[in-house]
Amino acid sequence: MPLPLTMTTRSVSEKPILYKVFPLTIPQRRVFVLACLLSGDAVMLGFAIWLAYWLRFDEMVYRASLWPKVYIWQAAGMIPIWLFIFASLQLYHPRILFGGIEEYTRVFSGVTTGVVVLVVLDFLLHTENVVSRGWLILTWLFALTFVWLFRFAFRQIIYLLRWRGHLLSPALIVGANDEGCALGEQLQNSRASGLYIVGFVDDNYPHRKPICDKYFVLGKVADLNAIIQAHQVEEVIIAPTAVGREKLLGIFHSLNARPNVNLRLSSGLFEILTTGLRVKEFASVPLIEVQKTRLTGEEAFIKRTIDYLLAIPCLILLSPFFLLIAALIHLDSTGPVFFRRRVMGVNGREFDALKFRTMHQDGEKILEAYPELKEQLSKEHKLKDDPRLTRLGRFLRRYSLDELPQLFNVLFGQMSIVGPRMISPAEMDKYGKWDMNLLTVRPGITGLWQVSGRSDLTYEDRVRLDMYYIRNWSIWLDIYLLLATFPAVISKKGAY
Repeated sequence: MPLPLTMTTRSVSEKPILYKVFPLTIPQRRVFVLACLLSGDAVMLGFAIWLAYWLRFDEMVYRASLWPKVYIWQAAGMIPIWLFIFASLQLYHPRILFGGIEEYTRVFSGVTTGVVVLVVLDFLLHTENVVSRGWLILTWLFALTFVWLFRFAFRQIIYLLRWRGHLLSPALIVGANDEGCALGEQLQNSRASGLYIVGFVDDNYPHRKPICDKYFVLGKVADLNAIIQAHQVEEVIIAPTAVGREKLLGIFHSLNARPNVNLRLSSGLFEILTTGLRVKEFASVPLIEVQKTRLTGEEAFIKRTIDYLLAIPCLILLSPFFLLIAALIHLDSTGPVFFRRRVMGVNGREFDALKFRTMHQDGEKILEAYPELKEQLSKEHKLKDDPRLTRLGRFLRRYSLDELPQLFNVLFGQMSIVGPRMISPAEMDKYGKWDMNLLTVRPGITGLWQVSGRSDLTYEDRVRLDMYYIRNWSIWLDIYLLLATFPAVISKKGAY
């Protein structure tokens, strides 16, 4: 899953060429996606049944209590029931598809429920025989694996098609203020959104005025229906901070007669677009609750579980290596083995990130002899040729070995194996309005910044990469970044 270092946006004055090649309406796109998912799920389930049958009855020598072919016919008849179970779990609903991990957790529930139904049916139809447990386990395992893999691959294909201009829904943003621009930037840059921003509608800007550096104001709120018709808009997104109450109600009333146009309302909190929002009623009044962390519920549980499953074995296996590095640090220079770097954690809670010491104890005195480097350090908080580094410290940094003690921070719940780059309190002003977003997840030992250039990146690049990670987090992205970390460390690019 390659991640481009520079993400570009298309001007609304230039519709993507491929968009015109595949101009499907919302109903046509839903039929296309539904047909692909139904046929793909059916093929994967059928293949899982056949493979389980082949392994259990052709390769294994255990005796079966039923005539073997009964299993495959019985299970094949289960495929329509299985698909019905998937549908009941909304696995074909647009709200569930192509974003987050909820789709995969529902696949687990659907496959498991299907196997339970298969056992019940077998019990009712064959009261004197017992279904093969080995065959059931293999069918469940293969069905789960194959459907997961198919759904993941299909999601990547959809993302690729969207990135190239296919299967996009033309979208119009009402409100050209800061919130509207932030919405446009995030939706246009994310290939997962499936939206193509055609422009803005706003009463405070003249027609065709360039806005947000890459879009145009197409008209006023009174012209909304004509603009929708001219540009075949399918999604209208309102930035409520730019629209008064009366105009907002007028837009609702005007678009109510357009069943093919989806109307969506931003929360009005564009600075915290990366955190989750939940709606809960109090005394019949719906109120929006802002989640203080990006990952909650099952997502947070899965990520923390993976952190512990990786951190604990690594600490045990690397403990002799830790002792060796500690001994070498003592031999190389005087001072403590560990260095504690004060950094920002979730919700702004500060903690000490552990690292192997790589500098001389009198590093500040050494730096006094290099005023130009001292000035550079105050601006960038990083030096490529740092005179304070020890001989061993240069080696440890080159291969990122100095960061291994941060596994203890992962164990303490302060960090994650994969996450955004750590931010020190002195660096917070470099991140502008996005600082609160970057503190909604735990910082990581590795991440997009680690595999994309590390210290060679500018602050703008770091913010963009970290924001991309937070917005698009998935367990699959974490796995990709873990695998990409090893070649990035070996290449030593940006490590100093």
